Order: sequence, then C-alpha cells, then structure tokens
Amino acid sequence: MTEPAKVTPLRKPQPCPECGRPSARDSYPFCSERCRALDLNRWLSGSYAIPVTEAEENSEVDPDDRG
Repeated sequence: MTEPAKVTPLRKPQPCPECGRPSARDSYPFCSERCRALDLNRWLSGSYAIPVTEAEENSEVDPDDRG
C-alpha cells in the first residue's frame, strides 16, 4: 500500500473568534456552526456597530449649506 500524500493546509490553524477553540474546516474561521450563528446574530443585531460621537456627526458638510 502507498502512504497518502501529505497535504499542506492553505491556512494556518486559527482559534475560533467566539470561544477560542481550534477552527474547523467546515465552518472556518469558527469551530462550529453554533459559533458562526452567534457571530452572525451579533452582526444582524448591530452589536458590532462603530460608535459615532456628536462631534463627528456635526463635522459633516451639509449639502444644502454650500454658501
């Protein structure tokens, strides 16, 4: 019998961004579908939104105020 060829993975193993366990090929970069779903829920609920301060909102140019 011949030995199976050793294949070098395309990506280095990374920890799951949700729980820290090693990521799985099926749900990369997460370790499971559960962690993938948790991350998607955070995106859809707006938990990953970047906060904006009032100073940043007021610094935008008003298109009607081109005086």
